[in-house]
Amino acid sequence: MFVIAIAFRGRDSESLQLAGNVATVIISLTVPLTMAVILARENAQTNRDLKARLKDVEKLSEEKEAILKDQKATLEKEVAQRTATLNRSLQELRNTQTQLVQREKMASLGELTAGIAHEIQNPLNFVNNFAEVSSELISELRQEQIRPTPERDPGLEAELLTDIEQNVSKIGHHGGRAASIVRGMLEHARTSTGERQPTDLNALADEYMRLSYHGLRAKDKRFNATLITEFDSDLSPVSVVSQDMGRVLLNLFNNAFYAVLEKTKQAPEGYKPLVSVRTKQTELGVEIRVHDNGCGIPQHLQRKIFQPFFTTKPTGQGTGLGLSLSFDIITKGHGGTLSVETKPSEYTTFIILLPA
Repeated sequence: MFVIAIAFRGRDSESLQLAGNVATVIISLTVPLTMAVILARENAQTNRDLKARLKDVEKLSEEKEAILKDQKATLEKEVAQRTATLNRSLQELRNTQTQLVQREKMASLGELTAGIAHEIQNPLNFVNNFAEVSSELISELRQEQIRPTPERDPGLEAELLTDIEQNVSKIGHHGGRAASIVRGMLEHARTSTGERQPTDLNALADEYMRLSYHGLRAKDKRFNATLITEFDSDLSPVSVVSQDMGRVLLNLFNNAFYAVLEKTKQAPEGYKPLVSVRTKQTELGVEIRVHDNGCGIPQHLQRKIFQPFFTTKPTGQGTGLGLSLSFDIITKGHGGTLSVETKPSEYTTFIILLPA
């Protein structure tokens, strides 16, 4: 602008004005160009800085990626090792559970076998006794028959024959009783296919109650208890898995007799052990109640009794799976419920409800 002003010195005002306008235009063009150049330089520098930083970042990323790969490989190895360890532990737990369940079944089988042996032993004892007496009577009859005719006593012979006939009849009766027990157990074995079949719950409950009772008496001859049955005579056969339902009833009866036996050991004055079973057709289904007047269950333990491995029995006398298995059989296997009513030191009642 200074140069332009010199160039137009001495001229008229119009020339000066024109020079001013030209200078203004030049300045207005020069400033943006200058700013553009400056900005371009700054942008170029910024780009260079960004590229340098990007390279640094890429280098760091590569290093971190390598570290992450190493860490990932290490973690995958640890996960694989822990998974293998957990799988082994899980398999060991499954094996242990299988063994415990089998032990519980064998314990129940032991109780059942003792009861069956007692049930069969009674009629067999009668058979043996009557057979022995009959053998003596036959010997006496033969002695009478070999005597000379004038000395023979027809009345005695007739009496001996009558006694022998009665004994043979009793042998047949008690032999048939033993056979019916065996036949009943074979029927249970044949029908234990895991499928539901119409079952007489009254007969099933009565049978397992006696088997459980005699199983305990086989261990302790001094033990006695009053057995009470209240069966609904109008109860129709119920579709159940008879072997599973028998196992449930056996567990409940075993617990009931154990409870009254333990209370007997405490020797409370006037105590008379009692175990009862009752069946009833209700609007909701078939109800089975197993009751005992034993020790009852403390309130703080009532929520735990259906948990696996929980038991109040001394070590070696219970696996803690009886009630747990029974609960699963009733609820999961038959869609019913298994509950308990109890009062400490007075009674316990287990209630099975099978849907109609």
